[in-house]
Amino acid sequence: MQIYFVRHGKTEWNLEGRFQGGHGDSPLLEQSLTDIKKLGQHLRGVEFAGVYSSPLKRAIDTANGITNSAGIDLPVTIDERLREFDLGQMEGLNFAQAKQRFPKQVDDLWNHPECYDGKAIDGEDYPEVINRGKSFAHDVAQKFPTATDKVLAISHGAALSGMMGGLLGFSLKNVRQNGSLSNTSLTILETKDQGKNFQTIVWNETDFLERKLAETDSL
Repeated sequence: MQIYFVRHGKTEWNLEGRFQGGHGDSPLLEQSLTDIKKLGQHLRGVEFAGVYSSPLKRAIDTANGITNSAGIDLPVTIDERLREFDLGQMEGLNFAQAKQRFPKQVDDLWNHPECYDGKAIDGEDYPEVINRGKSFAHDVAQKFPTATDKVLAISHGAALSGMMGGLLGFSLKNVRQNGSLSNTSLTILETKDQGKNFQTIVWNETDFLERKLAETDSL
């Protein structure tokens, strides 16, 4: 079966270079509504067995926009395990502020996952995020075990980088080795053994957006 992982559309805080994390949130940009519609059109004809979303509004709005545009007649199931990485005291800060207050955490978050200490700023560590991603993927793989089953899952950039790296069997040190994910991007992972192992079919696809991406699309 395959899981179609989507990072939510670009928000005001993404544009501003601000950490949203697992509890912060901001509205989708007008451009994002167009992008989400294009992704939905790209997915037209794909028969999904289930649709899941993070509980955060930016992800739910993305999920609803995709299902409407793609003509997917399924409810969006909210799954707490798809929530963004809890970044504790960094949430709401712009990147410059966060680097000034928590320089080691910011550097480790992006460059040294094995050293990242989220607990020191009242947030999560990578293993926690990876484990909830594995739990989600295992459960949906068990629920939809046939080769033709496809599941759509809308989540977040930092969480998905960790979760999917874990599903692909990357070490903690290299869990982000495939790089950052763009807003409204599509990544497809496939399992042939009911969630024990996954392989990449598509990674961070954005061609369907039909525009040149800005640097802030991957923040």
